[in-house]
Amino acid sequence: MPAEPLTVIPLPEVADTAAPRGAADLTEQRGTRRVSFTPKYGSEAIQADVRYLWCGAPNAPTVIVQGGISATRDVCAGRERQGWWQELVSEGGAIDLTQCRVLSIDWLVPADIGGVDSVSSEDQAAALAALVDELGIGRVHAFIGSSYGAMTGLAFAANHADKVKSLVLLAGAHRPHPLSTAQRSVQRGIVRLGIESGRTDEALALARQLAMTTYRGSEEFSRRFAAGPELRDGRFYFPVEDYLEHAGRRFVERFDPQRFLALSESIDLHDIAPERVHAPTTLVGFPSDRLVPLSDLCELQRRIGGTATLEVVDSPYGHDAFLKETVQLAPVLRHALNDCCGAL
Repeated sequence: MPAEPLTVIPLPEVADTAAPRGAADLTEQRGTRRVSFTPKYGSEAIQADVRYLWCGAPNAPTVIVQGGISATRDVCAGRERQGWWQELVSEGGAIDLTQCRVLSIDWLVPADIGGVDSVSSEDQAAALAALVDELGIGRVHAFIGSSYGAMTGLAFAANHADKVKSLVLLAGAHRPHPLSTAQRSVQRGIVRLGIESGRTDEALALARQLAMTTYRGSEEFSRRFAAGPELRDGRFYFPVEDYLEHAGRRFVERFDPQRFLALSESIDLHDIAPERVHAPTTLVGFPSDRLVPLSDLCELQRRIGGTATLEVVDSPYGHDAFLKETVQLAPVLRHALNDCCGAL
């Protein structure tokens, strides 16, 4: 990967809430750092170029924020870009950029780490731990992870305990549920078949459509797509099909099939013994989440090595509730950060 020029720019104001530090004080550091670690499925140490974003109030505590496999380092809004969690990561937001600095990376894939066969959540955690050292942070105030980010947070706390003070984990557990693995396995099979047949884009779009049926809850689908079919182009189209096809097209425009295969597999390779995690932990689950059932989070809470609380947030949006329910999640995140870590 070519070295990315390091940029440090003022962070634009994205909220009206007054804060002790002003918008002019906030900075954004965006760049690439080369780090070294030994991949879980490799035999020797490698060097990897990690693309990261580090933004917020200078000299404030650092909070790592990581999302699902399709999330990038752009967790908050910046110049000419949208952030995937910008309603929560902002000035005066639940993760308040006037009180902390947020660190996020682009997920690594096998090609980034010496061409090993597979990448693990522990590799992502190792890269983040090495980056924390490279940036001179020492120890992060909290690791906030959603979905695959929550899995990586558990790996970070288990393998790099001295580098994290607390965890806040949304819609992610210590292992994947076997039914969820089955669903992702079918998605990967579709993509592999598309690559072999020369219809990669169609296959990736179809895999994404199938994935969307697992990300969202039954209640939302029932409410949005209850209308009858429409005869179009010689066949009946059901209302949900337009939604799924649009989601598939958008995914193909922004995601590489090999990257999808690697990160989807990485979810299913994830396995962290909860007893190895001793950082104070707040778990957040959603009853409508069919990918990460509440029963798995209850088991994680019961077995974790440190103190853990479980917050249950009701939502019709299933696994995607961590993206959709920003209003409900804001007080949960504020309380978790204050309760686990004290006021920022």
